Amino acid sequence: MKDPAVNDPTNHAASGNPAEGDTASLDPSYSADSIQVLEGLEAVRKRPGMYIGDTGSRGMHHLVYEIVDNSIDEALAGYCKSITVRLTADNGVVVTDDGRGIPVGINKQHGLSGITLAFTKLHAGGKFNKGAYKVSGGLHGVGASVVNALSEECEVEVHQEGHVHVQSYERGTPKGPVERRERTDKHGTRVYFRADRQIFGVLKYDADLLATRLRELAFLNRGITIRLVDERTEPPRDEVFRFEGGIREFVQRLNVGANALHQDVVYVEREQDGVVVEIAAQFHDGYAENVQAFCNNIHTTEGGTHVTGFRNALTRALLSYSRAGGFFKDEDKPSG
Repeated sequence: MKDPAVNDPTNHAASGNPAEGDTASLDPSYSADSIQVLEGLEAVRKRPGMYIGDTGSRGMHHLVYEIVDNSIDEALAGYCKSITVRLTADNGVVVTDDGRGIPVGINKQHGLSGITLAFTKLHAGGKFNKGAYKVSGGLHGVGASVVNALSEECEVEVHQEGHVHVQSYERGTPKGPVERRERTDKHGTRVYFRADRQIFGVLKYDADLLATRLRELAFLNRGITIRLVDERTEPPRDEVFRFEGGIREFVQRLNVGANALHQDVVYVEREQDGVVVEIAAQFHDGYAENVQAFCNNIHTTEGGTHVTGFRNALTRALLSYSRAGGFFKDEDKPSG
């Protein structure tokens, strides 16, 4: 015999669910008024992990990468040749480049300077418009504004249109309008920020970690000069990264200590359908491979279709060459 109270979806007493129309057991404090809408950069400060991963050391260093990536995007567009990252004695960070500079004019739609939009509005940037940037590492338009939101202090200085333009912020909020100051014949952007202790606690940047990433970016963008200055040490640490050989030099560095089978690094660069591909390779007599893959300067540590496609194409090319050259005996010929 079946108990009617068991497995009967209509038996609310058995299931523990309130009967239709029975609101006595519902929480009266949960209503439409419980739904909050976070305006502007408030969402970033409320849930920083959604934007930078975490609020530990990794997230704090990510702030530096976000600003540096904006400068690198200027380099990719062909307008920036030099980038400097400076760690200041007050645990702040200054990133300077000689790119075009953030637009200082007034945006017609929002009635705000381009500087203010970039640093106070989420999903605001020049990378949604394909005409402004052909290639860029960030496409969501939140980098600068997130850094600003999570900083106690932030100051942006833009050299453009013959003048210096400056705006300062406190935890994402502008202290005043953009100021047009002295004349200048330079161009570029300087961003100073100091991460917010309310968000990150202890502020301590790892210069070695930053140097690794900056060196990597210099390899990936041949001819670009990237400088790291750490003013927290005495004497200050000062390193310059510039590699005319680009990823060819990167591969040589990765193979230091290995017994390379050929001295010259194999290098290929091609563009098709608007996509540029660079490949550098050097074989050695070891069994462990070291494949470093990047997409728009972003390290794709877990691989992807670009890595799978490369491996398959390389395997087919080597097999085809080996068969044509008669390198295999009949019984040893691979079937792949």
